[in-house]
Amino acid sequence: MSQIRGIKGMKDILPEEAGTWQFLESTIARVVGGYGYGEIRLPVVEVTELFRRSIGEVTDIVEKEMYTFTDRNGDLLTLRPEGTAGCVRAVTQHSLHRQAQRLWYQGPMFRRERPQKGRYRQFDQVGVEAFGMTGPDIDAELIFMTARLWRELGIDKHVTLHLNSIGSSASRNKYREDLVSYFSEHTDALDADSKDRLHSNPMRILDSKNPGMEGLIASAPNILESLDQESAEHFSGLKELLDSAGVTYTINPRLVRGLDYYNKTVFEWVTESLGAQGTVCGGGRYDGLVAQLGGPETPAAGFAAGLHRLVLMLEEVASGVVPEGRLDAYVVAVGDAAALAATAISENIRDALPQIKMVLHRGGGSFKSQMKKADRSGAQIGLILGEQEVADGVVGVKQLRGDTPSEQQSIPLAALAEHLNKLMTDGQN
Repeated sequence: MSQIRGIKGMKDILPEEAGTWQFLESTIARVVGGYGYGEIRLPVVEVTELFRRSIGEVTDIVEKEMYTFTDRNGDLLTLRPEGTAGCVRAVTQHSLHRQAQRLWYQGPMFRRERPQKGRYRQFDQVGVEAFGMTGPDIDAELIFMTARLWRELGIDKHVTLHLNSIGSSASRNKYREDLVSYFSEHTDALDADSKDRLHSNPMRILDSKNPGMEGLIASAPNILESLDQESAEHFSGLKELLDSAGVTYTINPRLVRGLDYYNKTVFEWVTESLGAQGTVCGGGRYDGLVAQLGGPETPAAGFAAGLHRLVLMLEEVASGVVPEGRLDAYVVAVGDAAALAATAISENIRDALPQIKMVLHRGGGSFKSQMKKADRSGAQIGLILGEQEVADGVVGVKQLRGDTPSEQQSIPLAALAEHLNKLMTDGQN
């Protein structure tokens, strides 16, 4: 019978990788919680119309990449391709918009795009959203938060902030006309996707990754020259706040983001540490989205970051920052009486030292074979029980790591937890 394999583009996270994920997730929760953002947990399936109305019909996500199906009741449903739309739906449905909200979430998203390094068809994102605040100060807070997160993760030297404003809907409509006029004069230089977008969504042409169009895009009209006065003042205020906090950035007038709901501020953190330049985090303002999805006019801003790409960065450029997910102790028990006693002793140790990571050997075997498994486990300490130790009321303790592993000591049961705690503490220093 043939072996069943996982779906292409959907990655298993194996135990040896999980420690990095746990470090990343706990750091994110601590940093965003420190800014007063509360966690919201959202379903992974929504009605398809939610994404069509929010992301836009003429986007790669809606046109090509969504996992959409009809359920047995005839409802058209979609595995969420991004988190903002679902968060806005929840805010509106539960009337959270009645006062300012700071929310965050994380979990799997789904897009049927071509798998590549750090990008999968099921991928995890963290999203942070703020509702009810109009000024550039909340935009700045989101950027400050991401900058702090990169420092906490030890990757701040490997990311660069790109910043732009795409203005109000009115100034964007004028800019769209300018783009259509400009690109219409160069249709021979446009690729097929750009020709499709020319009249439906010309700003997306600026987001093209086709190297053959770089020169054409570089000479396109500059959106910053089309901003209305309010958007220009908002952008100026944001830059002033970033400058005052010492946050460096690059103004990138070609940065438009790939989703239709953005307005005014847009930003991305990009890196070259994973090969070609890539985005690790992006966001901006979306003041019209709540009303677009049936709620009242509500200003909003947020960002999302892909966890798979951040894990890759942690593994490649911040290996000294991520704590090892090492095992503290491995319990070896030889003989029936020792195996029985080891169970009770292990549970007592866990009661006294809740933070300990400890494996109790199962499946029997000789002393030599069990010690080989203890060594292969990576544990720092071996706890050894045989018939003599049980009779004497002691446990053999042997440090398994270091240049010169220690000789085995016999530690009375009453002093065992204190002795282990000291060994673990010394080992972390």
